Amino acid sequence: MKNPIGIISMQFTRPFTGKDLHYFAKAADLGFDFIELLVPEPEDNLPLADVRAAAADAGLFLVLAARVTPRRSIASEDAANRQGGIDYLKQTVDVATELGAAIIGGPLYGEPMVFAGRPPVPRSDDDIAARAARTIDGLAQVAPIARDAGVMFGLEPLNRFETDIVSTTRQAIEVVDAVGDAGLGIMLDTFHMNMEERSIPDAIRLAGHRIVHFQANENHRGHAGTGHIDWPAVMRALHQARYAGPIALEPFRRADDRVALPIAHWRAPREDESDKLRAGLGVIRNALALAEVDQ
Repeated sequence: MKNPIGIISMQFTRPFTGKDLHYFAKAADLGFDFIELLVPEPEDNLPLADVRAAAADAGLFLVLAARVTPRRSIASEDAANRQGGIDYLKQTVDVATELGAAIIGGPLYGEPMVFAGRPPVPRSDDDIAARAARTIDGLAQVAPIARDAGVMFGLEPLNRFETDIVSTTRQAIEVVDAVGDAGLGIMLDTFHMNMEERSIPDAIRLAGHRIVHFQANENHRGHAGTGHIDWPAVMRALHQARYAGPIALEPFRRADDRVALPIAHWRAPREDESDKLRAGLGVIRNALALAEVDQ
């Protein structure tokens, strides 16, 4: 299937535990082709065999999203944290193999900022180079492991408030090309691209064959079609880049505009969002169809 479209599990509930596997069938009923699932942690009580069976029963496949922390950071100055990052990324490959997932995406380099309470600080040129070298070295260690397991890592650039390692498509290209292994590609997310790229379509075309996963998210994290992202232009660029891989939706903005509400945090739905999800899915599918004929 060209460009299957999926939904992230956090759309329905968080944490996503064993009692929530019924949402897989709901996602399929809404018309989605796959679920993007955070790599399960022990406390999630999410048996991998049950996850794989539930996905198969619903006719869905799985894409995984890595969870990095300061202690799982291949770019860190701290050797223990770097090793923690390597060990964690190896573990995600094992989980992907058990789940039959072919893609593990996310900010694989670690070094989270705002959500880890780490403010930005000035860096010397030597420090910047050392952090880049550690990132490339760490990914060079795990990319062959993923490749040998039939899995691909997708390196995701995040906006400047969430990381100070890889925030733009050009930076991701530099890292991926330096590693030079088929086990590592690029994952792009239009929410972050909207902040950091001069042109989202141009950045997509620049990444080209390196793209292994794509998240189609509005500028405000709302449902597709409710913001200002130019979806026909984005999907046309993906078509021009000959990207036929999965596209995930990750709409977190809820219908709640109260003053002083912390909208950066995940919030549970306050209503049945089925119609909005179907409509957003339709926006992306229609833009993809237009891209096929409007060349």
